[in-house]
Amino acid sequence: MQKLTGKDYALGIQHLFAMFGATVLVPLMTGFDPAVALVTAGIGTIIFHCCTKFKVPVFVGSSFAFIAAVASAVETKGIEYAQGGIMVAGLVYLVFALLVYLLGSERIKNFFPPVVTGPIIVVIGIGLAGTAISDCLNSTAIEGSITAAQGISLGIAAFTLAVVIVCTLFAKGFFKLVPILIGIASGYLLCVVLHFCGVFTMDFTPIFDAAWINIPYVTEFTNSYGQTTTFFSVPKFDWGIILSIAPIAIVTFMEHIGDITTNGAVVGKDFFKDPGLHRTLIGDGLATFVAGLLGGPANTTYSENTGVLATTKNYNPAILRLAAVFAIILGLFGKFGAVLQTIPGPVKGGVELMLFGMIASVGIRLLAESNLDFAHSRNLTIVAVILTTGLGIGAIGGIPVIIGTVTLNISGLFVATVLGVLLNAVLPKDI
Repeated sequence: MQKLTGKDYALGIQHLFAMFGATVLVPLMTGFDPAVALVTAGIGTIIFHCCTKFKVPVFVGSSFAFIAAVASAVETKGIEYAQGGIMVAGLVYLVFALLVYLLGSERIKNFFPPVVTGPIIVVIGIGLAGTAISDCLNSTAIEGSITAAQGISLGIAAFTLAVVIVCTLFAKGFFKLVPILIGIASGYLLCVVLHFCGVFTMDFTPIFDAAWINIPYVTEFTNSYGQTTTFFSVPKFDWGIILSIAPIAIVTFMEHIGDITTNGAVVGKDFFKDPGLHRTLIGDGLATFVAGLLGGPANTTYSENTGVLATTKNYNPAILRLAAVFAIILGLFGKFGAVLQTIPGPVKGGVELMLFGMIASVGIRLLAESNLDFAHSRNLTIVAVILTTGLGIGAIGGIPVIIGTVTLNISGLFVATVLGVLLNAVLPKDI
């Protein structure tokens, strides 16, 4: 086994920064404990790597697809019942894994040629762009004109992005390997200076309020609904809650295919073939099952970390496992995790502009290198429909679909993937 160096540990920390914001945001929006989410994300990532023969450089963290259903379950029945629903969702992944194994990965892969996967990857990258811009502004909306505070936030984001670009293009040696980490550190330091100058406001309260050590089954957490649980709570099961959460795995199954396709395109390997799509699905399913068992939100593969891979061009899966260990440590040592919670939005936004843009660029490169003839109306039609539906539905936050007592939030990526596969299958090849 290749020995890890000091540079590898720095790269692991860089991946930790990339996943932290989203992984902590989901539990904050659903009533789960952010510390537990970090621990279960780390454990889930290690499980994923074990299932995929340690070959796929992926980090799994809290899934946004489950937010509405899980938040409703937590509010009406409590965290423990939401955990039960999440565990069953993980089992649904395993059913999909079995189907993929029986059908064969090559048959599945035939549904995803470059004319489909290229624009899907673009949708993944551009679909995240709104989050980056919101973070850059430190706000979700612009009313009238940009305020002075938003202007300062944009300046911080621009500074952070500039540091990342300079390190990526001009730095040598170690500094070229960790442009994201250097960008975050530089932006954070700038924000601290501006805070003490009275120009920009930072909230250090999470650092002071956090416990030094979170002890499983001892440390208590009170969520926004006033519910108190211990650090790892015991799951309970309710058919209504299960039926509201578990079917979302149907949506995230298609998203998983898009994420693994993107990761493979960045790395330059066919993960559908080796270790196999069924293995990545097993990894995701078991990671979600264990997360529910231990009191964390459902997990999914993270595009943010794929963006780091594209930026650094270091694809060693062991580095992602390092990030997983760091996430577990942060979850158990509250003060350290709290420091990351204080990273200002503009700093994250400046980095995200680079990361998410890199993902979209991979999709464009895939289209270019596949030598697709866009003089054919067929190719234009497939790409156009994928882009407009994926980005359009994503822009409005998805489509809520109510089936009996179950509410599914259908994402733009899901719709785009389904339409792309269907159009590629039914449209004649010679038009």
